[in-house]
Amino acid sequence: MKSNDDWVNLVKGILRAEMARRGITYDQLAARLAELGVQDTAVNIRNKVARGGFSAVFFVQCLRAVGCAKIDLD
Repeated sequence: MKSNDDWVNLVKGILRAEMARRGITYDQLAARLAELGVQDTAVNIRNKVARGGFSAVFFVQCLRAVGCAKIDLD
């Protein structure tokens, strides 16, 4: 059974991997999120991702902002 930390690491790993696949920096992510109406700084976003302390809504907003339509959970 996975611990809560395992789940946190999975989610932040997915987001980081999708950003890396597309070569998107935190500055670029912040700009793309702003286009979706999500106002946050690159530093705040980096900290949220590092902690893994973000909502499902923020996760989906980030995935949408980087252009990810599907994720593989396996």
